[in-house]
Amino acid sequence: MSKSNVSSTGISTLGLLGVVFVALKLTGYIDWSWWLVTLPFWGGLGAALALIFAAGLVCAICGLIVWILEMKSGGLKK
Repeated sequence: MSKSNVSSTGISTLGLLGVVFVALKLTGYIDWSWWLVTLPFWGGLGAALALIFAAGLVCAICGLIVWILEMKSGGLKK
């Protein structure tokens, strides 16, 4: 079997959408605020932040469960 290394250097879907929105805004076809026009450029950052938040929430819930179970069993034993 041969291994193939494929690397993509193209523009993402969100990046392309952002470029289209900027072009439409500059040509006057849409009258949106700049915040909405540049929103697709923030998609990757938003996804990363959501993933970090979800992982932190899972860790917090697991820690809380462990703490509750330890308290029910009489606390930490020395």
